[in-house]
Amino acid sequence: MRLDKYLKVSRLIKRRTVANEACDGERVSVNGRVVKASYDVKVGDVIEIRFGQKTVKVEVLELSESTKKADAVAMYRELP
Repeated sequence: MRLDKYLKVSRLIKRRTVANEACDGERVSVNGRVVKASYDVKVGDVIEIRFGQKTVKVEVLELSESTKKADAVAMYRELP
């Protein structure tokens, strides 16, 4: 699954276009490397997103084409 789609489906970022812009702005890294929106996300990847001063770091637990809002948090685990 593409990174921009994963960020949208998991509700880490609300819109796919915003996820795309974050990737283009080099604010998203996977396993320590800055990647493009077309990166193929795999289970076990560690995604780091920088929102201004705040950084969110999550581990991918599950890939799903679509999910309900209540189930979206099961797709990842937040890391310290």
